[in-house]
Amino acid sequence: MTYSMPRGPRANRSVQAYANIGLETEVLSASPERLITLLYDGALAAIAKARLYMENNNAQGRGVALSKAIDIIESGLKASLNMEAGGDLAKNLSATYDLMISHLMLANLRNDISKLDLAENMLREIADAWKTSVDTPKAKNGAAAA
Repeated sequence: MTYSMPRGPRANRSVQAYANIGLETEVLSASPERLITLLYDGALAAIAKARLYMENNNAQGRGVALSKAIDIIESGLKASLNMEAGGDLAKNLSATYDLMISHLMLANLRNDISKLDLAENMLREIADAWKTSVDTPKAKNGAAAA
């Protein structure tokens, strides 16, 4: 029995379905630290899409992509902060997320790539710090040994 590769719109749906299954599998098996990394990656991917839409003057696509990034930051990253246990760090991170959201809203409203750059750079810095200090094989092994 042979299978032919789907073509056209069906091929795109097949690839997207495969990607969704891969992401779902990763999410279901992820540690809490890894889930935060996935949120950072998702927000950065949405911002990258928004950049492409901006460059192609696609206002609708830009709005959808930026709304997704904002939702991930607001409902995922910011909502996962433990304000009591996190103290000043959690408060400062929450304020930084609010600033990112503001920049993303202005980027969308004004089609302003410089605001998009500001939000992306802030998010990338925090994501990189998270990946380096928390979501690393070394950090996981240290936590398992404790």
